[in-house]
Amino acid sequence: MDLAIRAVALFGFVYLLTRIIGRRELSSMEPFDLILLIVIGDAIQQGLTQDDYSVTGAVIVIGTFAVLQILVSYLSYRFPRLRPALDGEPIVVVQDGQAIEKNMKRERITLGEVMVEARLQQVSQLDDIAWAVLETSGKISIIPKQ
Repeated sequence: MDLAIRAVALFGFVYLLTRIIGRRELSSMEPFDLILLIVIGDAIQQGLTQDDYSVTGAVIVIGTFAVLQILVSYLSYRFPRLRPALDGEPIVVVQDGQAIEKNMKRERITLGEVMVEARLQQVSQLDDIAWAVLETSGKISIIPKQ
């Protein structure tokens, strides 16, 4: 039971941490970010299982994480008011060719990053963008002007 309680506590911490880190950082990982994730995973494992190296302990921890993820997904589906807190909301970063600096600063993305995505979607100038939206997945959707 101790393993399940630790799993619940660490799941909540990791979930909160990923919400604080932000969308953009999680969607565009650099090699250092991958290494950092591995180190964090190892640190979490040590906090979860301590000296328990049994298969049963691993099954309890992984099962608890799976149940918690299903619970979060169900709560997001069942209660629309919780969805912004659990999944986030899309954020408009460019509207009618004008960058919305407040939103870009809040999400820690640059105009250069928006323009890279715009070029990938065949839009060459900021003035040609009707909307640029930072999606909950961390991707930037570009809607060109007609």
